[in-house]
Amino acid sequence: MKKAWLAGALASAMILGACGSDTSSGGEAEGSTGSGDKIEWRMGHLADENHIWHKTAEQFADSVSEKTDGQIEITIYPNNSLGGETDTINAIQAGTADMVISGETLQNWAPSAALMAAPYAFRDLDHVKSVVEGEIGQQIADEIKEKAGLTPLYYHTRAPRNLTSNEPIESPEDLSGFSMRVPNVPLFLDAWSAAGAKPQVMDFQEVFTGLQQGVIDGQENPVDLIQSGGLYEVQDYVNRTEHVYSWIYLLVGNEQFNQLSDEQKSAVEEAAAEAQEYGMELYDEEIEKIEQALKDEGMEFVDVDQDAFREAMKPAIEKSLGQEQLDLYNKILEAE
Repeated sequence: MKKAWLAGALASAMILGACGSDTSSGGEAEGSTGSGDKIEWRMGHLADENHIWHKTAEQFADSVSEKTDGQIEITIYPNNSLGGETDTINAIQAGTADMVISGETLQNWAPSAALMAAPYAFRDLDHVKSVVEGEIGQQIADEIKEKAGLTPLYYHTRAPRNLTSNEPIESPEDLSGFSMRVPNVPLFLDAWSAAGAKPQVMDFQEVFTGLQQGVIDGQENPVDLIQSGGLYEVQDYVNRTEHVYSWIYLLVGNEQFNQLSDEQKSAVEEAAAEAQEYGMELYDEEIEKIEQALKDEGMEFVDVDQDAFREAMKPAIEKSLGQEQLDLYNKILEAE
């Protein structure tokens, strides 16, 4: 993350004020920071301990503790052990959790967050970075802070989402009768339905069992989550739809963040900037290795007719977006 982007995001959070609960999950009363009292934050995410998100979160947590002389301690709960993504967001708003890694799921509170992962909106990761660190990304971050009560601290770019299956899928015609899991994102439901599949919402923690038991035929995710979830054990093919390039935030509750002293906020900001750089370095190192590891586990990567998927999904995407979302979608398409 460019430090200018981070500084702007945090400044906006301070202006917006708190939208969450009256106390943090660590039991700190409002305004009680800065007196030497220890603040304990609970962070949840869906990936395993070997995932880029978790490694980066560990680095961030260690850095925050060091920079605040142990005043802020962050405990990380991987593998959805605090609950699913939506559950964790609800827990932050209720004051029983503090931090989460989340992306397009935030559209259930902040509609513009749907554009963080709109199918075929982004050309590549450079396009994603340009958007998230520019005016469009700031607009989305501001809405998340205002409507979801969460402050973005840093972000991860994500490997493109691909469709997995036990039979090769090369075009939308191959999706007839294909039951697949999607996250709780209405735009995904609409897009995959338009392409010919039978999508259903399911928490990621239920996907492996769903595939194993034949409840669903496939799912779509970046290669890092395909590996993290062990899906190579129950899926044979990674079909290179590359239908979504996107980003995902590490967020803290507005109330929890605004309880910090100015000095503590600065420490968190510095740690977040460092975590941003660390996460990007890990991404560059890890994604290619992960794809090879999936091949070594027996998964076959299939080239698909991406133009056909794009054309099949586009009308449903445009129809499912509200006017403000559609305007933002078109701005993303035009962004350099």
